[in-house]
Amino acid sequence: MPDIDIDAGDLRILSALQTDARLTVQELADSVAMSTSAAWRRVKRLEQAAIIKGYNAALDRRALGLGVLAFIRVTIDSHSRDEARRFEEQVLDLDAVTACWSIAGEADFLLQVVASDLDSYADFAMNVVRRLPGIKEMHTMFALKEVKPLSGLPLQLSGSSAT
Repeated sequence: MPDIDIDAGDLRILSALQTDARLTVQELADSVAMSTSAAWRRVKRLEQAAIIKGYNAALDRRALGLGVLAFIRVTIDSHSRDEARRFEEQVLDLDAVTACWSIAGEADFLLQVVASDLDSYADFAMNVVRRLPGIKEMHTMFALKEVKPLSGLPLQLSGSSAT
């Protein structure tokens, strides 16, 4: 990934796109007080630098029938690179796992999982996750309420030269 300097104009563009990625280039330019061509060039530069990785629609999991949101802390048997890689490769193929992080602390991985209901979650946890390679322990935590779901990154904390 190219190392580029992010300035105040770039941050305004990123903020506007995090709020509404469907803005036309003209609407974006107007909202960040730039010419259309300048805004377009900056967006292309940010895309090429992989700072903008793509554009997504924010979906309501409950409206889609995914009422359960769970987090599974997983500890693997061995801390070898190969064992961790095998686990990671298997997790990539699991649609119910919406995010996975390698973590420090008491566990090795944290999985974010969605399911339609508790029975579906239990089936997934016991018949899929527990059978992944190298699992030593797993602990589930259920989200009771989404207080602050991910809605974008705090650009003011980005450490760029513009902040």
